[in-house]
Amino acid sequence: MAGSSIRSFAAPGTGSGGLTFDGRALWLSDNGTDRIYQIDQETGRVIRSFAAPGTIPIDLAFDGRALWNVNHSTNLIYQIDPETGRVIRSVAAPGTDNYGLTFDGRALWHCDNTTLLIYQIDPGTGRVIRSFAVPGGSCMALAFDGRFLWLSERTTGLIYQIDQETGRVIRSFVSPGAEPRGLTFDGRTLWSADIGTHLVYQIQVA
Repeated sequence: MAGSSIRSFAAPGTGSGGLTFDGRALWLSDNGTDRIYQIDQETGRVIRSFAAPGTIPIDLAFDGRALWNVNHSTNLIYQIDPETGRVIRSVAAPGTDNYGLTFDGRALWHCDNTTLLIYQIDPGTGRVIRSFAVPGGSCMALAFDGRFLWLSERTTGLIYQIDQETGRVIRSFVSPGAEPRGLTFDGRTLWSADIGTHLVYQIQVA
């Protein structure tokens, strides 16, 4: 059933802030340790980690070659070499309360909890292409499944599937944890990192 937790494992820290998938492994940012971890999604084992480019690293995205990380303290979105942890470049986030981040193959998508907007961003320039309102009272994380956006929301504890062309909510279900932060799609299922339970959940969507 959609929304059901398939399984879970312990996050490497207690401050999960973001999650993404690179086609082989999960990546998780932790704002307690200020590190970014590569994780084997089959076992939950940490493969390796490196220091985040700033304190309070939040959500992550993967563009096929590089990681992207939005940072709550610097209000910057960093492009990072996943092999070395080196910052390639950065662009300014459009708001000041930065959370969700994902990549759709061409553009970044980012949400801000002060403006309560979801922004489509040109990764080359940082220019905002367009924006629309979040469906609930907050936005903690974003994911892209190849067709639609997914958003995790703190006040209702819901995970929404959203048509990014219109901003329309297609469906929603309750998150397996009450404080979801990171969210990503692996081609078949969603993964959510919860800062309350300190667990990473694999979630059924079909």
